[in-house]
Amino acid sequence: MKWWIAFWNIVLKDMRAYYLKPPNISWGLMFPVAWTGMFFIRSGLGFESIPSLLPGVVSISVLFGTTSMLAVTVTFEKKNRSFERLLLAPIPLELLMLAKTGGAIFFGFLNAFVPIFVALFLADLSTIDWLTLLPAVMLIAVVSTFLGLWIAVSVSEVFEAQTFSNFFRFPMIFLCGLFFPVESLPVFLRPLSYVLPLTYGVDILHGTTHGNHTMPFALDFAVLTGACLLLFFMSLRNIHRSWIA
Repeated sequence: MKWWIAFWNIVLKDMRAYYLKPPNISWGLMFPVAWTGMFFIRSGLGFESIPSLLPGVVSISVLFGTTSMLAVTVTFEKKNRSFERLLLAPIPLELLMLAKTGGAIFFGFLNAFVPIFVALFLADLSTIDWLTLLPAVMLIAVVSTFLGLWIAVSVSEVFEAQTFSNFFRFPMIFLCGLFFPVESLPVFLRPLSYVLPLTYGVDILHGTTHGNHTMPFALDFAVLTGACLLLFFMSLRNIHRSWIA
């Protein structure tokens, strides 16, 4: 069997079976957009503040979309034993898990451009550095997906995965500089902010949308890439220890 055929068919199957279902779309997309809309209205700021709020809503859309997908697909298939049939396929485990996460990465990447599309009609986005923003959004989608994968392979039930996801997602809203600068946090919380990979993705988005970033882009991209690799191999290690051994 050609590996790319197996990869593509696994991605398509997951897209049809999970990612395009209304509950996943509503939780993964509508919730963060509604939450940020509430934040925007409550702040009382005008349309000129949209570029400064855009990195936050983009990041939340990607984060919730990807982690919600993985909590369902991987955990549910492990529980009903359909994942075990995939493990029998003559393809490497690494490629199999990339296929299982490929749909979530794609879904998360698309999620990011819904708020951007809306913002195009409300504010001037001509100053955005698209050549830097696009790979940053992709890396945020990848690192969020691999975070969701690590959570999904660390539990046995779907509701456990959702609960465990919230343990990471909601603190990130306040600690990663989405809406509040990291520098404005209490001193004892700042080290925690710099441990979270989303902090570096948000820093890139702030820099590309309105030029206000605190770290070099090279450092941001390096940390995001390292976090992607670390989370992916941690997930593979959990699969080998708990699901295969």
